[in-house]
Amino acid sequence: MKIIVTGATGQLGGLVIQHLLKKVPTNQIVAVARNLEKASALAEFGIEVRQGDYNNPESLHNAFVDGTKLLFISSSETDDPLRVVQHANVVKAARDAGIKQIAYTGFAFAEDNPFALVHMATEYAIRTTNIPYTFLRNGGYTEFFVNPSLKANVENGAIITNANKGKVNSVSRSDLALAAATVLTEDGHENKEYNLVSNYPWSFDDLAEILSEVSGKSVVHQSVSFEEEKNILVRAGMPESFAETTAFIYNTIAEGKMARTTDDLQKLIGFQTPLKEIVIKALQG
Repeated sequence: MKIIVTGATGQLGGLVIQHLLKKVPTNQIVAVARNLEKASALAEFGIEVRQGDYNNPESLHNAFVDGTKLLFISSSETDDPLRVVQHANVVKAARDAGIKQIAYTGFAFAEDNPFALVHMATEYAIRTTNIPYTFLRNGGYTEFFVNPSLKANVENGAIITNANKGKVNSVSRSDLALAAATVLTEDGHENKEYNLVSNYPWSFDDLAEILSEVSGKSVVHQSVSFEEEKNILVRAGMPESFAETTAFIYNTIAEGKMARTTDDLQKLIGFQTPLKEIVIKALQG
């Protein structure tokens, strides 16, 4: 058996490979990367590294040859029509190379999310191949919100967002990587969809409370409007487009659209990394 991992030099792909190394022999793992130089560290572990570019169908076919299972990590391209083409290239190459199972990392509750159309299109494309699939519908990464930038919040004594009292069902990137590694190394996950979110959603009030406990300093969550949050982020040096996207995400949280839960992740890996643990790691980073 050969497990092929695309996006192997990305953060999620790299973590998946770390988890796979604990579950299967090294010679069963194939790392696919667009830039082979960036994958040199993987090669040093004895992992076979192959070049594969979502924009180059021939490179993908060559990368997938003799593979049994494929972890298809979605493209980071921001142009959605181009992203659809890239994903179609991967799906066709997987079919032509004789892949026996595709695990695809999409987005949680994609059918109810107008911003997940690419993921829905990809899931349908995979279905057309009749290859057994597992749709790993990942929630947002907790690390988007909980990262070393929290040190500034501790210094200022406040987290300022327009998320209000909204809850976040985000998950640590490592937990999602472990879920992928589990699906790739166990039987019984064929033709299933998993919405991988936390069943313990948290609010920014909760985050402020944990920050206070961990740092020993008082930190509060201060709610502001969408425009105020955007302007605060721009003044802090964030590009305006990213500031607007961040404020939009916070607004989505305020509207309760990121609070939906399932126990799919808990069932797959048997636990969830507590928010407090991720906060401690972020402050140490």
